[in-house]
Amino acid sequence: MKTPQVSAFTDTYLPTVNGVSYTVQMWHDRWRHHDGTMHVVYPHSSKYEAGPDEYPVRSFPFPLYDGFRLGMPQIPAVATTVDIVHSHTPFSVGLGGLRLARRREIPFVASYHTPTSEYADYVTTNEHTSRLVRSLATQYESWFLSHADAIICPSYEARRRLQREIDPSVPLHVLSNGIDTTFFRPVCPTEFCESYDLTDRPLIGYTGRHGYEKNLQTLIRAAASMDGHLVIGGDGPARENLESLAERLNVDVTFLGFLPREELPAFYSALDTFVFPSPVETQGLVALESIACGTPVVAVDAGALSETITDGETGYHYPHGNIEACRQAVYRALENSQRLKTQCIESRSSLSVNRVLSDLADIYRHICSYTDSD
Repeated sequence: MKTPQVSAFTDTYLPTVNGVSYTVQMWHDRWRHHDGTMHVVYPHSSKYEAGPDEYPVRSFPFPLYDGFRLGMPQIPAVATTVDIVHSHTPFSVGLGGLRLARRREIPFVASYHTPTSEYADYVTTNEHTSRLVRSLATQYESWFLSHADAIICPSYEARRRLQREIDPSVPLHVLSNGIDTTFFRPVCPTEFCESYDLTDRPLIGYTGRHGYEKNLQTLIRAAASMDGHLVIGGDGPARENLESLAERLNVDVTFLGFLPREELPAFYSALDTFVFPSPVETQGLVALESIACGTPVVAVDAGALSETITDGETGYHYPHGNIEACRQAVYRALENSQRLKTQCIESRSSLSVNRVLSDLADIYRHICSYTDSD
């Protein structure tokens, strides 16, 4: 069977920086290498110019989440002549994907990138209301996913969580998001370090969205008494609190702000250790990017990071909430830096998006074949 033609619907896309937007954009770009077309339907932003097969829909700013735009559940006509619909998010644009699949009576695939309940803290700070929002979000997500012909989870932990919280009665496929290993590779970081005036001391860092659920305060607190320079890239709603905490604890830290994508390989290559304290990841793409650049990762032993990092090979784990254990894991990674870097580089081929998309094409073909026979 030929490569299926796909319409991907997502509520978050470029210029917004997160794992979902990068994954969808990377899959879209590489799908043509598999002799297929993958349309992308996403919320319009004046800061991003649509490329080939990218179709923005009308949107407006979402007041409860800075930088997020709420797209309308519209269906561009050009995106309708496809074999399969894949919604990467369950919100308004994702609903447009579900509508298209129902209207055309074609297979509908959903990805489980992030549990919707994790966004409750952005809606309210009241504990009782937050519990209610989480419950309603889980019920809605269960309804949305129940309409899928298949669900794709980026890790076994994500699949276990989905089964535990929702237990959908549709096939679940575990498929890594993958990364572009031709882009994320070890590079000379000298120019990057000079441009940001980074020291020769051990560099410990993180980059990504500064969300409250990422638990980045653990990284700040762990660095408070460490002999090393903390480097934090990215931005988000928690940044101001993190900067205040770092100042209060007198942490030797540089907040770089948003890093252009082309600088990321040099950022990862400059670090001696990447630290990822987020307990809510369904995969953790930045950890994979760091490993592909030869930099070991110290990660919380929770969520998908429990399986993304291999202890003693690509980094070390520490128990969630244990700041001293996080600090000791960083010291251990620094002590074994050269061996870990070598093993990170040796694991690069297993992270490639090309391998992922070959498996994705097989999943699509299988879904199309059994839905056609129904």
